[in-house]
Amino acid sequence: MTRSEFDRYISEEYGVELDYPFQEDDIYVFRHKDNRKWFALVMQISADKLGGERKNIWVTNLKCEPIFKTGFLSQKGVYPAYHMNKEHWLTIRFDEVDDETLKTLLSISFDLTAKKYKKKKSA
Repeated sequence: MTRSEFDRYISEEYGVELDYPFQEDDIYVFRHKDNRKWFALVMQISADKLGGERKNIWVTNLKCEPIFKTGFLSQKGVYPAYHMNKEHWLTIRFDEVDDETLKTLLSISFDLTAKKYKKKKSA
């Protein structure tokens, strides 16, 4: 999935548009409408930041439960988070990861950052 396909998928699947909190063209986020929390950060970085060659690539950072991270980190295109908390976030290279892994991680990130509603105690 390309970056533009990813953007379109989020817009169609989750009903949110990209947001530029830093006023830069090469960094943007997708956030929940109700709590404004980010569930995806998209940015352009040099691949050498992830141990690759020295060229610019597009990546996304997605939140993940620490217990699941090891399994995902063994997959191609999934890395410890760049420029975010490495315990709770992963960095995904659009040009390396398969679509199903990306969609799964996106869904996890969306759910983890969603507003939590307290259950009413029954009488």
